[in-house]
Amino acid sequence: MKITAVSCLVLGLFSGCASFEPQPLSPTDTIAAYESRTLDNPDLQAFIQKNIQHELPVWPLPEWDFDLLTLTALYYHPDLDVARAKWNVAQAGIATAGMRPNPGINVNAQRNADAPDGTSPWALGLNLDIPIETAGKRGYRINQAQYLSEAARLAIAGTAWKVRSRVRSTLLDLYFAQQTHTVLLQQQNFQQNNVALLEHQLALGMASQPEVTQARIALHQTTLAFNETQKLQADARAKLASALGVSSKAIENMSISWDTFTRIPELPAGDVRQQALLSRPDILSALAEYAASQSALQLEIAKQYPDLNLGPGYTWDAGARKWSVGLSLTLPIFNQNQGPIAEAKARRLQAMANFNATQARALGEIDIALTGYQSIQTKLASADVLLAEQNKQLQNINASFKAGATDKVALLGTQLEMSQIELSRIDVLAKTQQALGALEDAVQRPLIAPALLPTAIQENPRQTKENNK
Repeated sequence: MKITAVSCLVLGLFSGCASFEPQPLSPTDTIAAYESRTLDNPDLQAFIQKNIQHELPVWPLPEWDFDLLTLTALYYHPDLDVARAKWNVAQAGIATAGMRPNPGINVNAQRNADAPDGTSPWALGLNLDIPIETAGKRGYRINQAQYLSEAARLAIAGTAWKVRSRVRSTLLDLYFAQQTHTVLLQQQNFQQNNVALLEHQLALGMASQPEVTQARIALHQTTLAFNETQKLQADARAKLASALGVSSKAIENMSISWDTFTRIPELPAGDVRQQALLSRPDILSALAEYAASQSALQLEIAKQYPDLNLGPGYTWDAGARKWSVGLSLTLPIFNQNQGPIAEAKARRLQAMANFNATQARALGEIDIALTGYQSIQTKLASADVLLAEQNKQLQNINASFKAGATDKVALLGTQLEMSQIELSRIDVLAKTQQALGALEDAVQRPLIAPALLPTAIQENPRQTKENNK
């Protein structure tokens, strides 16, 4: 009976213990899962609708814009899985910090070899060891873990912004490669006509060989640049797929709206700086880490005060029942936890320096990005004026050509000048959008209204039963 009771007690104590369940990782399976990702996934549709807060009129989408592609990247990209996993670890740390120390039990038996006849030679003892934490140590541990968890949660937002930034950068590269490709194709046609016309004039003695040679060289240079844009488009599409977290096959037939890159907002400098200070995840995360260092210092200071161990006991000694109670603690004689306290103070200073550096770096990035954006806007305005003037010139030349007052050589020359100005304007617009992207990265917030601010990013939208084990 006694053995059965002890067995039941042991089984009861360990019945709530966790057991190990293996989760084998197969590179072949993970590659297959990655390759199977598509843009017509109904779970992706649900994720997008949750963030834009309205239903999509049709699915699969006939056309994708920057905001929808950003949500696709937030759904698929593995960098966010890593950030979420780190947050889960930090959240588990809160449970660890809140755990109370377990009591101990000690059972002992003694046999008195010289016991008098008729007296039991056995003495049986049972002692408990109940640890009692003092000075609020458990609370400080929990506070520290909560602040670290908050820092990890904010890091998810920082990672999400980096994912968005990569999508915008690669999409921008693709857009301007396509724009340049279109203008170069037009320029190539103008130059082919120009070469044919000059060759005809050369045969009639109305043009020189150097003029024809120069025109051919210009055509070859344009052809090389045209071929380069084809390569740039292919590279940009591959990089866009990587930024989305899908294979290149998944976006082969995707149609894209470029409206985002046609808007150039005017931004008050003061508002931009204020937004960054209030919302940049890395600043808020550094602040949470500093708060965690404060709690860590409080914990080390509290450790100067020893914990108590309460030890009630019972002994059956040769038929006599004896109760006892004990109290033990560690005497802070040789040290009062000075070393760990000094380390905690140093870590707090380190966290403070990290916060100050993060804030200063953010302000520096904003100032540099604002200056660059405002400067390039002036160039874009000049390019727009030049393009408008050249367009008027082309219209006048066209009218003169139709009236017979201008020859085709002059018309082709003006058309080539127009295409060259269009290429220059595309280059300036690309740099303007790059400057706007750098400014958004400095603020880590969209600056074109209406701004999409995803909310459903902390939990993995592709969560499976395996992830929950």
